[in-house]
Parts: sequence; C-alpha cells; structure tokens
Amino acid sequence: MSAVTAPAERRYRRVVRASAGYDLVVTAGFATPWSYALVHAALSGLGDRLGLGALPALEPAQLLYANLMGSIVVVWSVLRLRRPSRRYGGYDGVARVLFALWQGWALAHGFSSVLWPFLLVEVAFAIAQLVPLARWRVRPGAGRAGSAEPAEAPEQRVLS
Repeated sequence: MSAVTAPAERRYRRVVRASAGYDLVVTAGFATPWSYALVHAALSGLGDRLGLGALPALEPAQLLYANLMGSIVVVWSVLRLRRPSRRYGGYDGVARVLFALWQGWALAHGFSSVLWPFLLVEVAFAIAQLVPLARWRVRPGAGRAGSAEPAEAPEQRVLS
C-alpha cells in the first residue's frame, strides 16, 4: 500500500485541477476558427507592443492545427476537472514536458518571445505533477506491484 497521506493526495488533486483550469482558460480560445482569430490577434498585438515579436500571419493550416489542439485540450481539461487523479496528473505532466520541448524548439527557431510565459507555466505544472509521483512510487510487493496509483473504482459507463 502506498504511504501517501490523505492531505498530500488532496493537495495533489488540487494541483491537477489547477492545471486543468489553467488549460481550459488558456486554450478554449483555440478551439474554434473564430475565437482563435481573436486570440491570435490579441497575442500578436501584445507581443508587438511589448517588443517580443508578433505572431506569424494566420494561415489555414495554422488555424486547423490550433483548432485541433484547442479542442483536444479543452476535452482533456474537463476530464481532469471532473476526475483529478494521480494517473491523469502523471499523463498531463508528461504531456507538459512534450509541450515545453516543442515550445522551446519554437523559441530557439525564432518564434515570438510572447511564448515564454506559456513555456514557464508548462514547466511549472510538469514539475508540480511529476515530482510527487516519483516520491510516491510503491515499493515492490506492496499493494499493486510497481504501481504509483492506488486501486480505483471502475469508471462508470454512461449508456446513451
């Protein structure tokens, strides 16, 4: 059995919820072509005013990928808001490492510096969600061998 205390578990679930709430607020505008056009114009103008550089001109392929990413992240955010868990926090932490890598790559290749605050948040939430999991690893032979997640109730099936 894991030696994770109930208060530590509650704190971790709050971190998972906070990261989900952040994602929902930040990416909801990416989910539709109309809202992304507004977000793009706002970020580009902000970057230009602050001397961080404007975003590249909005093109159909960029719009498609922004909408796909926004749609998936909105759904993923709602799932984590409704069911925060170690499992979802771990997956989200890994996704944030990947997002941070690609954001860093874009910055290294001349993308607008307006991306820096988003990169810093990705790294912070990745650390906040992955470090506790590394500390909570279950000793072999205790509970479910090698599992960082306690047994959970099966997901409820929704019939339509």
